[in-house]
Amino acid sequence: MNVQTKFAGLVKADQKDIILFPGGIPSFEDEREFLLHHFSENTPFYCLQSVKTPALAFITADPFSFFPDYQVELSAQTTESLSIEEETDVSVFTILTVNEPFEQTTANLKGPVVINMVSGRGKQIVLQNPEYHTRHRLQQPSLKKEEG
Repeated sequence: MNVQTKFAGLVKADQKDIILFPGGIPSFEDEREFLLHHFSENTPFYCLQSVKTPALAFITADPFSFFPDYQVELSAQTTESLSIEEETDVSVFTILTVNEPFEQTTANLKGPVVINMVSGRGKQIVLQNPEYHTRHRLQQPSLKKEEG
């Protein structure tokens, strides 16, 4: 199948590449099928593209690349709804708010997107940890190494 994307034009995808969000994503409950694809290789950035609406795409990232101490605890309800059997089946992404200049980009650590890569099911959850909020300034991994 072909998926018209917001940033990369027409992208070929197999049905197995489509992530099902049974409840949609908050504020986009009617959008239930998304394609997750890399912006480019060797970067932690991805695009979570709606299959139904080409103009709807979320820029996401692997949060652990930028926030190594970040922790996500899944409830039993989330584990069951995503049919998670093994921790290694799960990938976690944070939705970014990209700003100019890019150094002003923020990550939503309060509401990560959790995807069971085996079952192809996803969900955006809300973490109860008060240390996490919706606008953590994104830091380049290389900058963090230089500081340490």
